[in-house]
Amino acid sequence: MLISVLGVIMIILMIVLVAYVGFNVVSSSLTGGISSGTQYDQLADLNANYTQLESQFNATASKIYAMDDIAKEQELVNAQVELVRAQNDLESVQSALDAHQSSSEVDSRLEIAKNDLKVAWDAYNSLSVK
Repeated sequence: MLISVLGVIMIILMIVLVAYVGFNVVSSSLTGGISSGTQYDQLADLNANYTQLESQFNATASKIYAMDDIAKEQELVNAQVELVRAQNDLESVQSALDAHQSSSEVDSRLEIAKNDLKVAWDAYNSLSVK
């Protein structure tokens, strides 16, 4: 009889354990989906911001090259390097989202992309001819 009671207790404990693990798996997948949805929205905003900056760079570049001033052209090239860096960061965020990396990793890459995009905007705004 003792063996039967222990068997029933073991079965009940096994069912509880499986239910607990199942609940945690479902819970974490739902939470991850919500987080990644917000991250996709942030990436979309950054991409829109980047596209606007890129078009402004293109318009300014033609003006600067028309001036035929080497110093201004070098200033433009330095600013465009920051633009390329921001583009690479945005691609890195997209890559992390596509690879389903952890939320903290995606958030870290988003923060880097935001900062580098701000640096690119500052570099553009520092150009003396717009």
